[in-house]
Amino acid sequence: MRPLRLKRYLLTGLLTFIPLWVTWLVFKFVLGMLAGIGAPLVNALLGALALVAPKAAGVLNSEWLDFVVALLITLGALYLLGALANRVIGQRFINGFDALLARIPVVQTIYGGTKKLMTVLQNKPSGVQRVVLVEFPRRGMRVVGFVTRVMLEDGTGREMAAVFIPTTPNPTGGYLVVVPLDELTPTDWTMDQAMAFIISGGAVAPDTLPASPRLPPRDS
Repeated sequence: MRPLRLKRYLLTGLLTFIPLWVTWLVFKFVLGMLAGIGAPLVNALLGALALVAPKAAGVLNSEWLDFVVALLITLGALYLLGALANRVIGQRFINGFDALLARIPVVQTIYGGTKKLMTVLQNKPSGVQRVVLVEFPRRGMRVVGFVTRVMLEDGTGREMAAVFIPTTPNPTGGYLVVVPLDELTPTDWTMDQAMAFIISGGAVAPDTLPASPRLPPRDS
């Protein structure tokens, strides 16, 4: 009886720990990325302080304190940037900054493409459902994807959809596939529901799954 109880307790503890561990990994990645943005400024401030008050700089030069200060600086800068972007003057400044980056070929490609992706994912689509199911990586398997653009195929005039497929549990990476629009399975999921489904590995999901469209058999 005791070995069975020990096994059950260990399994219960493992199932309780895994969600906390995955949550910590995601937060660690995000917080580390944000702190890394503000780290150069913190190092510059500590360097300037060391010239004036070496003892104080030595006391403040600790890894955890630098991390917290860099994180707070980045969050404060993001808040100010968001507040500025919501004002007319801030929008003009951002538009001018975008026009400046548009003159730099490589930078414009990366910055412009990323900004368009963020804008597409934030805005509600018109006519095409944003969250879809797509057969990937092979026929018979389906994954959650986000439609980012619909294009017309030369010659046939068939509508083709560009679909971004995020990875689990870190949705910042993924794949881009181009699929015929009629082969996509539309859903009534919101972006929040889809992201919860992806990050949780499918544990957090709606009760029903839309049926896939009947596709013609492939030529052998």
